[in-house]
Amino acid sequence: MPVPPTFRHARRMVAVSMLVVAAFVVAALARPGASAQEPEFAQAVKAAYLYKLAAFVDWPRDAFASPTSPYTICVVGDSSFAQLVARTVAGQRMGRRDFVVRYLAEIDRAEGCQILYAGGGPRSASQTLAAARGLPVLTVTDEANGTWQQGVIHFVIHRDRVRFEIDNRLARQHGLTISSRVLELAIRVMQ
Repeated sequence: MPVPPTFRHARRMVAVSMLVVAAFVVAALARPGASAQEPEFAQAVKAAYLYKLAAFVDWPRDAFASPTSPYTICVVGDSSFAQLVARTVAGQRMGRRDFVVRYLAEIDRAEGCQILYAGGGPRSASQTLAAARGLPVLTVTDEANGTWQQGVIHFVIHRDRVRFEIDNRLARQHGLTISSRVLELAIRVMQ
């Protein structure tokens, strides 16, 4: 007799389905001939990815103050993107956790952030990645910001679509485990 999936497995399957459906919806909503390089379109997709990816990452227990503490998405150096992310996650919940967004003009230490987006250019990205070193933080960088250093997740435009690369080695250094389902969706995975 087959073993029923665990609650965690079932939750991940639903989340994977949501991520795939969201990607198709975003692609379908694109105007004919429109490119993901259009700033507002690409930014909206990235904002959605930031919180949707949380369903596919396991953080160590000490990454949150309590079982109901929110996922904190910190956006460094790009206040307009922080506002977009805040609008995108408003009312969203994953399990027992809400999402909150913090804008930081700059950062010294990434404590209190579960997801950390490095906006504001190469210097800011380098500073942001250094602030998260050794902490259980999902760092996200973006080629559109001119970053050569990459976080755990790195947004790229590939065939006129927003896609991402994953540095799984860096994820492990941060104490994070990324679901194989997301690793399969990445255009490149560094092991």
